[in-house]
Amino acid sequence: MRLAGRTIGYIIIALLVGSLLYNLFGFSPTEIQEIPLSQVVEDASAGRIEKITVKGDNLSIIDRNGTEYRSRKEPNTSLFDAGINPQKVTVEVKDVSTSELWLGLLSSLIPFLLIVGFLWFMLRQAQGANNQALSFGRSRARLVPLQGKNRITFKDVAGAYEAKQELMEEVEFLKYPSKFLSMGARIPKGVLLMGPPGTGKTLLAKAVAGEAGVPFFHISGSEFVEMFVGVGASRVRDLFAKAKRNAPAIVFIDEIDAVGRQRGAGLGGSHDEREQTLNQILVEMDGFETETNVIVIAATNRPDVLDPALLRPGRFDRRVMLDRPDIKDRRAILDVHAKNKPLDDDINLDKIASQTPGFTGADLQNLINEAAILAARHNRKRINQIDLNEALEKVVLGPERRNKLLTEQEKKVTAYHEAGHAVVSHIVPHGEPVHKISVISRGMALGYTWNMPLADRYLHSKAQFMDEIAVMMGGRVAEQLVFAEITTGAANDLQRATELARQMVIKFGMSEKLGPIVFGSKDELVFLGREIHEQKNYSEKIAATIDEEVAKIIKTAEDQATNVLNKHKRELEAVAERLIKEEIIEREDFEAFFPDIPSKKSSQ
Repeated sequence: MRLAGRTIGYIIIALLVGSLLYNLFGFSPTEIQEIPLSQVVEDASAGRIEKITVKGDNLSIIDRNGTEYRSRKEPNTSLFDAGINPQKVTVEVKDVSTSELWLGLLSSLIPFLLIVGFLWFMLRQAQGANNQALSFGRSRARLVPLQGKNRITFKDVAGAYEAKQELMEEVEFLKYPSKFLSMGARIPKGVLLMGPPGTGKTLLAKAVAGEAGVPFFHISGSEFVEMFVGVGASRVRDLFAKAKRNAPAIVFIDEIDAVGRQRGAGLGGSHDEREQTLNQILVEMDGFETETNVIVIAATNRPDVLDPALLRPGRFDRRVMLDRPDIKDRRAILDVHAKNKPLDDDINLDKIASQTPGFTGADLQNLINEAAILAARHNRKRINQIDLNEALEKVVLGPERRNKLLTEQEKKVTAYHEAGHAVVSHIVPHGEPVHKISVISRGMALGYTWNMPLADRYLHSKAQFMDEIAVMMGGRVAEQLVFAEITTGAANDLQRATELARQMVIKFGMSEKLGPIVFGSKDELVFLGREIHEQKNYSEKIAATIDEEVAKIIKTAEDQATNVLNKHKRELEAVAERLIKEEIIEREDFEAFFPDIPSKKSSQ
């Protein structure tokens, strides 16, 4: 809007300047000479002038040769008084038209108008800059509309029952405060939503806005921070002032860790912009003025870096944890996101829910959206089960790359590598069921073995970790057994196996030699002003022992994978040959290679 006004101002100035130039200098194809009145009288007496046209005080003269001249007479006098004989010259008098009068008036006013317009334009620019400077410290919080078709309520949020109950109490307090005050209860004025990315923290805040029926101000933590010290604190004051004027109200601060990190840990000392902003938030939430009916809801996926003063009672009294949904919640979330999409009648969302452990609500929304895109790509009118299955593979494993051509040797090595993973996973006691094996490239991988957990797991034993590492080593071991050679295809397997083995030793206390001790600090790489490398709370001798234990775990798992593949080498070769020929093996076909071994589903 401001840019459009500036453009219009420039256009007006250009038109005025052009009009002035036209009227001052004129633009005529032929230049007309102007002569004095005395010469006109002399030429008229000599008979060299044929006609004189009088228009006001302006004279237009045409001589006997047809040449035109211009001249001017004195105001309020006639040509006959100047000495021109009407018998020798034809004199024609014309009245000045209204348009010519206005044009003359405009020509005289144009310089004045240009000066006035220029001053107005400069004052307008100065006023805009002044307003911008004055609004620099104002809050940029947005007032969320509580009505309309985009309104979200708790009915639109699947799962998270405990979180919704906690937040519903806040909504009830704003609607019916006497219900709680009569019991002497003080409603928590700060609610902190914590959880991994994609678990629905912002969605829940939108649902609170839809349910509350009170003004709801939304702002991101990063919008407080500016280059100039004090601006963030000023915006915090303005935000809470707006909320208090509209009380009862709700303030939602998304990604509060942008300003709520622990103080005294940065390189800028204790007076940098972020810490001043945090100090103002602390004062506004529970400072000297505490009798306010404003509830603050904040969201973060990094609660470990927040300042302790922000988490104490009186500020963020209530902390709501949003974890990854279980199978029941995933099924409900799928229903929400599939509500407005055309699905086939035989589609099985229960199967998709069971196949997506660890998925967040955002992941499931993306899954349904990918299925809709695939259906549209194939010109189908409804989403079917094939679209959902293909979308799940794309989300989990990456897009399929059938155009990536492998040589015969590379395809054979990849087939045995993936067959090694699959056979070990099927044989070891705690291996996850093999859902699909393929030598078609997906993402960065040349092939993949897709294991599907039977249920959500919240606890892991040492035996499960050892079997998991053995499965990771199965591909490399298969290459060694068949080709007596190893390739770079196991690079990612080795990286994940090493990381898991190290976590078993230093974090989970699963080393027999070192015992139940946690090594290393949790605060590594959190604050720039602290140590920028891993904090070691153990000696170099212990570090060497940790390395030995990690190597021992990986070696033990590798030996386990070797024993499994030596014992089931015939099945390994059969699976690999099928992969080379057909490129894909589904779960039922894979389990048919092991008729004497029950499937994982029936054994658990």
